[in-house]
Amino acid sequence: MSAEARAGDEAWARDGARARLKLRGSAGGKGVRVRTGVVLGCGALLLAGCASMPDSGDMQAVDQSPRAEADSQVRVYGVPPQDGAQPTEIVSGFLDATTSDEVDFSTAVQYLAKSAKKTWQPFSATKVLQQRPASEPVGQANREDPNGYTVTLSGSQVATVDRNHAYTPEEKAYKQTIHLTKEDGQWRIDRLPNGLVLGQSDFQRIYRSVNKYYFADYKSEAQSAKAGPNVLVADPVYLRQRIDPVTASVAALLEGPTNWLNQVTASAFPTGTALKSSGLALDDSNALRVKLSKRAAAAGPAQCRRMAAQLFFTVQDITRASKISEVELQDERGGRLCVLTQERANSEFAPRKHAGRSAQEYFIAADQKVVRMPDTATEPQPVPGPFGSGKTPLSSIAISRDEETAAGVSADGRALYVVPLEYGTERGPALLHSTANNGFSAPSWDGLGDLWIADRSDRGSRLLRLRQGKGTPDVVTVPGLGDRRIKSIKVASDGIRIAVLVEDKGRTTLQLGRVERGGTAQHPVLSVEELRPIAPQLEDVVAASWAGGSRLVVVGRQSGGVQQMQYMETDGSASSAQTLPGVNGVKAVTASEDETRPLIADGSEGIVRLPQDANWKTVAKDGKAPVYPG
Repeated sequence: MSAEARAGDEAWARDGARARLKLRGSAGGKGVRVRTGVVLGCGALLLAGCASMPDSGDMQAVDQSPRAEADSQVRVYGVPPQDGAQPTEIVSGFLDATTSDEVDFSTAVQYLAKSAKKTWQPFSATKVLQQRPASEPVGQANREDPNGYTVTLSGSQVATVDRNHAYTPEEKAYKQTIHLTKEDGQWRIDRLPNGLVLGQSDFQRIYRSVNKYYFADYKSEAQSAKAGPNVLVADPVYLRQRIDPVTASVAALLEGPTNWLNQVTASAFPTGTALKSSGLALDDSNALRVKLSKRAAAAGPAQCRRMAAQLFFTVQDITRASKISEVELQDERGGRLCVLTQERANSEFAPRKHAGRSAQEYFIAADQKVVRMPDTATEPQPVPGPFGSGKTPLSSIAISRDEETAAGVSADGRALYVVPLEYGTERGPALLHSTANNGFSAPSWDGLGDLWIADRSDRGSRLLRLRQGKGTPDVVTVPGLGDRRIKSIKVASDGIRIAVLVEDKGRTTLQLGRVERGGTAQHPVLSVEELRPIAPQLEDVVAASWAGGSRLVVVGRQSGGVQQMQYMETDGSASSAQTLPGVNGVKAVTASEDETRPLIADGSEGIVRLPQDANWKTVAKDGKAPVYPG
């Protein structure tokens, strides 16, 4: 049996009856394989119902035409309720059926009474529990409801996915009741909470994280030279991955940004634009053609291209194995509105456009020189300019995304210097002096050329932004911070999102905030709103860095556990990216928003690098504060 087949059995097997599992074949015409295995239960089988269940049998090859690798999936189908099933069996079967790969939960609905069929809203929200919910009957009899039956569902909730598909970590106890009544002599569910309740393993099998893309809205600073109108921001959502995923991702895009990003992003699609296509997929030339409602026809050529750019990068995120050649938007009659080619999408609208080249890694060497490590070099090289001389001892650095300027904090944390990366220049005086007892955090550059830094004290911190890395800093309010101390910051290239390590009572957590801009261009008013946890399961976060449009790499430890490094999505969900090999004693980590670039860490073995599909390798035995531009 193949590793894929074994993995499928292990991931989706539960205690229950045996039945044949249908595993869909992979590309290359290997065919479908049918083998014996353990099924999910009587409410969601991979092939048939609970009757006639063999418990042995040989593997048999079944002819099947070749298909895309993305369609190589185990399919789960609902099983209708059995005649005479008892209330607890009905509830169990219903829960199983809600994990099926059916578009409209048509089998799950068969477990409902007529009244509930009209009112149940499965897509209103999804509660994600650590395990499948436990169900227990309510013991006491109810004289007013002699023909009814109540079952309690309980478990440990870890997250909620709302109606807009947005994932939010939410750790708390879960407890809800389901009521059943007899209808035509059979037990059926007549009262139940709206939405779905799933265990983590089912959720991860059914859903996948997808980035929708919207344009950054800089409001008062929209006329900034580097801001421009075409900065795309990733907005992650969770969609059912085997139910027409391309159409689902486009429909979700047209719904607009999630609530958390809605204040700082905008869509190019005219309000009310609807999808008129179904079964969307790339054609033989890898082109995507999307038919839209008549509201889209009102957009001019430039706006239409921006709409196409949002579609291009949203769908590309879900069809990663196939590169989109072009996106064509059509009116409701099929007439062409505009076309955006792959080349133009990447040159004008690529989300990483403001992230910089990120071709070089930087760190502070043992002799206090700031050095860089180009891909073609075998040894670190001092940077041009005053920081490359080693005459200014530094505790942390940040390199602008155009790699023309460096910011550094003095060894005692009290002074901020900003210098050009150019031979023959002098350091000059400090640009800022810290007034806080813990000094400055490490600085961070956004893709607009602005420098961010925190002035830290034991009770709260001041967050500062220096436009183009010079002049008088703007004070950025952080309403959700309170008396907690900012330990470090990393601003995204879009300047819209900022990752903040927050220290409170000896515990450091990773929070994500959105940057809102008000006031005027001459007198801006900036704030970081709605801080939300990114890695709530980690008790103590040591370091974090942006590692993609909606992904961070995080170093921390769980309560009582050992240090670990992992990828996290910006919505707080665990990333599906590769598992990272361990490295000892990490004090700092940096990643590029170009996901092909290696991770760099400051560990017990020195400055180490992790290229793709490789192990950690030592770059320098001594050094500190590794960074990519940003």
